[in-house]
Amino acid sequence: MKRILAGLALTTVAALVTATPSAQAASVDPVKALKKQFVAGHGVRIAETTRLTLDGKSTGASTRTSGTFEFGKKGVVASDVRTHGAGKNKSLAAAYGPPRVVTVGGYSYVQGGLFSENLPDGKTWVRYTGEASGGTYNQTLDIFEPKVLKAIVSHAKSFKGGTYKGSLTYKDLAKVYGTKIGGPLSKIKIDYALKVDSKGLATQLTSGWTMDLGVLGKTRSVTETRYIGWGSKVKIKAPAEDQWIDIADLGEDSQIPQEIPNSALNSLAN
Repeated sequence: MKRILAGLALTTVAALVTATPSAQAASVDPVKALKKQFVAGHGVRIAETTRLTLDGKSTGASTRTSGTFEFGKKGVVASDVRTHGAGKNKSLAAAYGPPRVVTVGGYSYVQGGLFSENLPDGKTWVRYTGEASGGTYNQTLDIFEPKVLKAIVSHAKSFKGGTYKGSLTYKDLAKVYGTKIGGPLSKIKIDYALKVDSKGLATQLTSGWTMDLGVLGKTRSVTETRYIGWGSKVKIKAPAEDQWIDIADLGEDSQIPQEIPNSALNSLAN
């Protein structure tokens, strides 16, 4: 009996020791950790890569994105995001999206590609109306939005080694934002893996979705975003006034897009 009790005690201790790291990690609330970062004049950087495949084979289309996000008391108040194609082909975001977008003070200033063609002399930026957010052209899940981060955590099917894994449909995501979406798009599933550190702050988010294009095959997009330098001092400024022109002042005959395009999937979703 003593031997059995001793064995049971050792087993119990071993189980507790094994469970401790996961229990400690799980007790850290990523949403609370995020909100603590909402301090004016501070922010975080990202480094992001997106790759597309068709029927499981690489299309050669990929996008690399880098960006800096500035926080206020309630979230992102400004951002500076650069996007460019990588590999032998360009993704839709790299081909049609603006190479650089600076968003601050209720406006987005866009530069490069289609947005820099035939501008008046001395102008290198086009200004649009637009509030800052933590989204990019390829990363569907904006973890700088507390309600989105909460959904990621609550929908997770597992939490191991500091990583939340799960999935959300576009219908689920629409509900988070208080909107509705129907049709085939609503059923598209976004699978994700969110890594957090011991403080509950995101270090990496990998998300992916698959769309069946019928005879054209199944296309899959996978985006990996790394979060670097939480709490760094950040001050994002708008381009000098003499360097930009408002989209309204270019006129309807201008070849510059009247709106900043979203990624292909996000455009359909909206």
